[in-house]
Amino acid sequence: MTARTSHSNGLFGYHVNAVGAVAALVILFWVFIALFGGWLTPYPPGEIVDMDYFGPISSQFWLGSDYLGRDMLSRILMGARYTVGISLAAVVISCFMGVVLGMTAAVLGGWFDTCLSRFLDALNSIPSKLFGLVVVAGIGSSIPVLVGVLAVIYTPGSYRFARSLAVNINTMDFVTVARARGERTPYLIGQEILPNILGPVLTDMGLRFVFIVLLLSGLSFLGLGVQPPNADWGSLVRENIGGLPFGAPAVIMPSIAIATLTISVNLLIDNLPVRIRDRSE
Repeated sequence: MTARTSHSNGLFGYHVNAVGAVAALVILFWVFIALFGGWLTPYPPGEIVDMDYFGPISSQFWLGSDYLGRDMLSRILMGARYTVGISLAAVVISCFMGVVLGMTAAVLGGWFDTCLSRFLDALNSIPSKLFGLVVVAGIGSSIPVLVGVLAVIYTPGSYRFARSLAVNINTMDFVTVARARGERTPYLIGQEILPNILGPVLTDMGLRFVFIVLLLSGLSFLGLGVQPPNADWGSLVRENIGGLPFGAPAVIMPSIAIATLTISVNLLIDNLPVRIRDRSE
């Protein structure tokens, strides 16, 4: 006699890990701040509102004030727009280009695959931070330049990852059958290969988002990222680094913001919802 055990307590049939749920809430919080933080700032981000520089946390200034006496809460809320926005735009562009090129190379093969792979391997061999420093220092720092540089840096890795997945799928029987019945390359890529690699690709996209946030913050810390009067979280750390010996919130809070975003993305990827299936005993 068999008994069926139903796991209906999941969300839409998925088991939601508690750590993953908390991480997702943190990510959604920062996305919300990036979208609407400009309307939630208690003070104008560039206005000096405290006569004491590196002011402590108080009822008036919830996250203290910076080296000029500007409200840090307002500047962090505004900085989320640049950190999250630039990183998200760069990761979408890099993963889109890498995945499309990777699947195309896997399907076409031959000289196209060889030439493209060698070119992107050469690009990937350049240290990412060095490449970013040289390009941004040569061209000048602006938001479009930062997005383009970050996208170019991470396209080769995305291409390699997608190509390795697509090569395996391309040898399977259902792809061979589709090719035998005369389906063209766009159909093979969009209908046969992409749906079968979408999960790993989205996971890889999340990891690359973390790398881009850290690289952008590093460039901003070196003075080559988002330029004044605008500031992302890396810029806020750089301009307030003088307050580190005093334990000023102005340098600690932007660092915590970077840490919470990147760690939450990693935790979410490690604890993605798992499909619950009924078991028969």
